[in-house]
Amino acid sequence: MPDRIEKLCIEKGLRMTEQRRVIARVLSTSKDHPDAEELHRRAAEEDPRISLATVYRTVRLFEDAGIIERHDFRDGRSRYEEAGDDHHDHLIDLKSGKVIEFVDEEIERLQEAVARKLGYKLVDHRMELYGVPIDSADD
Repeated sequence: MPDRIEKLCIEKGLRMTEQRRVIARVLSTSKDHPDAEELHRRAAEEDPRISLATVYRTVRLFEDAGIIERHDFRDGRSRYEEAGDDHHDHLIDLKSGKVIEFVDEEIERLQEAVARKLGYKLVDHRMELYGVPIDSADD
């Protein structure tokens, strides 16, 4: 049974090789925001013939098709997640690199109000907050 990302690829007319299917499956089951090296490590557990170059080409293809989103969370690595209809923002823990997804309706209303005040209708946005755990902020 094809996973969500593989189904989207097929709907968009992408040719699905076995290696692309493995990468799509790994992305679909990821609960985090893996970078290409981590995707390669996970995919190679299923198919050791998958190269890092194949992972890079595949994520670029999926990104260009609007199937996944790339994030650059200031750590020098592009990270990936499935593009979805459910909007969320990100808080990045600078100590651990953990990415926390959140939704805050008050922030959403404020962003729309700011855009309106400046004469715009907000059609999209991305928000990334960067922090350290409060108990380690003194370090």
